Amino acid sequence: MASETERADEDHELVARFAAGDESAFDALVRRYQKPIYWLARRYVANDADAKDVAQRALVQAFLRVRGLRDQLSFRAWLYRVAVNLALNSVRDRRPALPLDQAPQLPAPGGGDRLVEDETQRRLRAAVAELPRQQRLVVELRVFDELPFREVAAIAECSEESARVNFHHALKKLRERMNGDENHE
Repeated sequence: MASETERADEDHELVARFAAGDESAFDALVRRYQKPIYWLARRYVANDADAKDVAQRALVQAFLRVRGLRDQLSFRAWLYRVAVNLALNSVRDRRPALPLDQAPQLPAPGGGDRLVEDETQRRLRAAVAELPRQQRLVVELRVFDELPFREVAAIAECSEESARVNFHHALKKLRERMNGDENHE
């Protein structure tokens, strides 16, 4: 697994090659980011088709606008920001029929432990979905995408300190919500 610096250097090289006319370099960027962008979008939109659409549109925008990117080292943060904006626009424009926290889940074989784990995951997803927008974004980028706070801040369009504070407050709210739910059962 490449370090963050190595990944950023590879992105920088690919963006520079693409800007110089090597379209295969952009293909490499697509292979690297297509799935992460899909999963990022999927956490916001109602279904797989919408997530695929958001990911596709984000990559098309990247293809059209990457040559104008001022800081090529921040390609991932920039691409994630594009995808988040498109996903939020999609949610605003299409109010999902079924919220993600209510998505049906089939019980897995293996008994009650798995059912308890599934229910805990459902409650956690519901709690994350109820966080204020900025806190939700910071938590999802930090936890699900495992991004460093520097990139989380760039995507969330805030300072690194603000990203850390939002993360801290979000975790506090999630703990309170999860502990509160357990006390009411």
